[in-house]
Amino acid sequence: MSADAPETTAVDLDPNLIASRVDGGRITDNILYFARLLRAAGLPVGPQKTVLATKAVLTAGVESPNVLYWALHACFVSHPSEHEIFDQAFHLYWRDPGYLEQMLSLMLPKSPGGSTDESSKELSRRLREQLFSDHEPEATREEDRIEMDAAETWSASEVFRQKDFEQMSAEELRQARQAIERMTLMMEEILTRRHAPANKGERLDQRRMLREVASKGPEFLLPRFKRRTTKRPPLVVLADISGSMDGYARMILHFLHALTNARDRVHSFLFGTRLTNVTRALKNKDADIAVAKVGGEVTDWSGGTRIGHSLKEFNRLWARRVLGQNATVLLITDGLDREGGEGLEQAVRRLRASSRRLIWLNPLFRYDDYAPIAAGARILARYAGETRACHNLASLEDLAIALSARRPASANMGRRAA
Repeated sequence: MSADAPETTAVDLDPNLIASRVDGGRITDNILYFARLLRAAGLPVGPQKTVLATKAVLTAGVESPNVLYWALHACFVSHPSEHEIFDQAFHLYWRDPGYLEQMLSLMLPKSPGGSTDESSKELSRRLREQLFSDHEPEATREEDRIEMDAAETWSASEVFRQKDFEQMSAEELRQARQAIERMTLMMEEILTRRHAPANKGERLDQRRMLREVASKGPEFLLPRFKRRTTKRPPLVVLADISGSMDGYARMILHFLHALTNARDRVHSFLFGTRLTNVTRALKNKDADIAVAKVGGEVTDWSGGTRIGHSLKEFNRLWARRVLGQNATVLLITDGLDREGGEGLEQAVRRLRASSRRLIWLNPLFRYDDYAPIAAGARILARYAGETRACHNLASLEDLAIALSARRPASANMGRRAA
């Protein structure tokens, strides 16, 4: 377990209550329902983790709550930030179902010392929404929708667009994913060296005119024009999925899915400690299926970061294939490299030279006083053509507009918080 992992604590549940949930051979059903609760509350829990958790529990046994707790914890929790919501969900779900609502007090944002913890507050609110959303009367929900007026709706929508992804509840994250899927993602078009016939223009198509004279006679000598054609350049995305980027990487993944399905020649790569090409997985039209495929292919999610090593591997294996024809590169990372920027300068210099446009996206740019102090961030700031934030819907909308511009925007756009 990593150094910042939660301390081991005893589980104070009554073993009889745990036994009541597994009698009759229903342990697999209860693990499935528990996994659905965790997934609804925002944890990346998929079928593979659910199957693994079932095997772990059946192997370890359920003689004590501690064994069950840590068997499920080992399978469902992949990052220290996920421990708190797992702990709250476990204590609520595995108690006697009749006492579930009475245990709501366990979800209050209190640390062991009694002080308020903002991160625990967000997790508790997200979990509470999922537990009791099904018990809310439909009439109440309909009445709430009817009472909203246009002014309040616009204000709430604007606040939602500016809200940081890390501060969103599970329901807000679901709405954000839907908003990303609805984005209009028009890409810029650049002039090529090729020409096409035109009805009018400033440049004569002399070859076309000579061919017509040679085939039809001099009486057919008429002015013919041509124009330069335009083409969308390739878009290459290199996204950091390390632990420090976990709160944003999953939303960015949905943004990449929308980009991939909105245009052709989009190449997506994810990196933490190693580089993974997820272009093919993201081409699935269904966003949930595409993200699930990506989760099955990536093995270093929420781990460390080796930016220099990953970019060097990209330059060696993929640069010649995908960076031709004036490609635009989106480099999405906070610049926090566990190797202290080793090998990064040479790799990012080559990446910048091989691309027409290098845009560095960093969620830390939301802070007005942010400065690239980390070694990796200093190197990226030196070679990036543009820098932008990527922490909320507004910043992603601004990025979509920037990608549709004919000319690159001025450097350091988007440094201030949206």
